[in-house]
Amino acid sequence: GVKKGGTRALLEFIRIHPDVRGPGPETHFFDKNYEKGLEWYRQQMPPTIDGQITMEKTPSYYVTKGVPARIYNMSKEIKLIVVVRDPVTRAVSDYTQALSKRTDVKSFDEMAFLDNATRLVDTSWGAIRIGVYAKHLERWLQYFPMRQIHFVNGEKLITDPAGEMAKVQDFLGL
Repeated sequence: GVKKGGTRALLEFIRIHPDVRGPGPETHFFDKNYEKGLEWYRQQMPPTIDGQITMEKTPSYYVTKGVPARIYNMSKEIKLIVVVRDPVTRAVSDYTQALSKRTDVKSFDEMAFLDNATRLVDTSWGAIRIGVYAKHLERWLQYFPMRQIHFVNGEKLITDPAGEMAKVQDFLGL
């Protein structure tokens, strides 16, 4: 999923299922720790028994170039779950989180628009760029067919968590 999309909530919900195991923190293996090797990655995963699924989440995977190829090289049959939400709401949430950590941040409008008169959106700003979901999906579709990708609606994960989780469980074969 994407940053501020609901990935933590999804992982916590799905880990309630006895057949799903996952590490606590984000591993960032495929984007920041790849040079440590696959054995390092495996060591970050919790022990499992036959029939259990191991699942991890690192939101930056979806938007980082090179990650789809690395994951494909590890497992061509992997199932991928992408949590997305309204891109504007997601960008505002991302901005609010940044603002809570630093006080020297420009206003949302100054960051989001190239020019306030024309209201042209600045897609180079990370908070906006992340929400251009189709651009990122194109990279993933070079390696994985749509049948291996399940999209979770982040808003419905809030308003109807049981319904969204039922779809995830069906996708994973649980």
